[in-house]
Amino acid sequence: MANESEATVHTTVAIIGAGPTGLLLAGDLARAGIPVTLFERRSGTSNLTRAFGVHARTLELLDARGLADDIVAGGARVERLRLFDRIRLDLSRLPSRYPFLLITPQYRVEEALTARAVEAGARIERGAGLTGLRQDGDRVTLDFGGRTVTADWVVGTDGVRSTVREALGLPFPGKAVLTSIMLADVRLAAPPEDVLAVNAVGDAFAMVAPFGDGWYRIFCWDRRHQVSDDVPVTLGELREVTRRVHGTDFGITEARWLSRFHSDERQAPRYRAGRVFLAGDAAHVHSPAGGQGMNTGLQDAANLSWKLAATVRGWAPADLLDTYEAERHPVGRLVLRSSGALIRMAMISSAVARRLRNAFGSVLLALPPVARRATGVISGVGIGYPGAPRAADLTLRDGSRLYEALREGRHVLVTPRPLSGCGERLLVAAPAADTSEAVLVRPDGYVAWRGPAGSAAAALSRFLGPEQVSHPAGR
Repeated sequence: MANESEATVHTTVAIIGAGPTGLLLAGDLARAGIPVTLFERRSGTSNLTRAFGVHARTLELLDARGLADDIVAGGARVERLRLFDRIRLDLSRLPSRYPFLLITPQYRVEEALTARAVEAGARIERGAGLTGLRQDGDRVTLDFGGRTVTADWVVGTDGVRSTVREALGLPFPGKAVLTSIMLADVRLAAPPEDVLAVNAVGDAFAMVAPFGDGWYRIFCWDRRHQVSDDVPVTLGELREVTRRVHGTDFGITEARWLSRFHSDERQAPRYRAGRVFLAGDAAHVHSPAGGQGMNTGLQDAANLSWKLAATVRGWAPADLLDTYEAERHPVGRLVLRSSGALIRMAMISSAVARRLRNAFGSVLLALPPVARRATGVISGVGIGYPGAPRAADLTLRDGSRLYEALREGRHVLVTPRPLSGCGERLLVAAPAADTSEAVLVRPDGYVAWRGPAGSAAAALSRFLGPEQVSHPAGR
């Protein structure tokens, strides 16, 4: 930033934090023709990341951006997820094009999102640490050391220690769930047979996942050795805990990265304050159980991006931006509860209680409704919004798919009856299957309306404005 002018500059949307959430949001806005600048305090990029799992719903949203296939090709699929001993979740039955958990490092997702955002015209400024924020009714003023930037809208995607959230004076209530969690990237002489090796034994748990390049991520915790985050992790400590949990240390030979951290459960009471929004870890943070962190943030961004673009372009009803918090805050709360339940079950120390957990868990997950609910929540496929369920991918008459049509960033009306006079906010497609029903799908892949095809024009007028469709063709 040293080469930039010291004079105040303006951008329509400023995003603070260039992690996955901010990158997806920036790419969506730039694709919609909105001037957007992404500010990141780090000067460079890093491949040392905590997240490594991409769930089915997130892959669907990446598919709607043309990114999923390449990301899937470079990862490893987990169709059956083992939680504790005999308790397993069968993801292969998910009603999705992606019935699995994809194991791939976060930096690969970031690379794909960065390329898309830059190609679309988003500006990324690194080495830009936010020092202050203030807003009035018309704009937000941001301070970056000796430089000032103004924006019409700001989104804080700057993580658990969010400077944006702190500048807004928003609390971040919650507590630490686990302390002294160990993370390491290691090489293994005898890797596990399963793609993802997970187990818990009461006083410890350990998970081993491949990066796909010969390195493995180990995530583990030891109740017997609770120390502060700044105490170095040793290979001996990793080997001992992994052996205790899995019966083997898989031949840990070397490490390229070792770290220790603590895990909190926290959620901001609001995701919006005037012209400023929070998304991702800046809005909510939870235990790493279930691999929900990056996924929930990307889904936040997909929900907010089209609403913000519609508002900037003058298309949106006055209350559309309020629905971001209304829809995403309950999802954040659900993820807090579900991931918290998983980590607490993993931490059960009594052998009797663990046997009961395993027995009841196995029985419950043998019941199809319970299994569908559990896999739907952990994968995100079963999560929708009031009056707006997730839209299943549909085959269209021309052989393409609904989520390919969503790559245009517009609402998609799937109807067997052609419409004329459609405006630029809408794409009309015909379903491959014979039906008398039409469905209007939001840009984020959720159903805005479903009903008789003959009522589509009236529904479009209600959701998108009367100028978006004049009349059904041939009427």
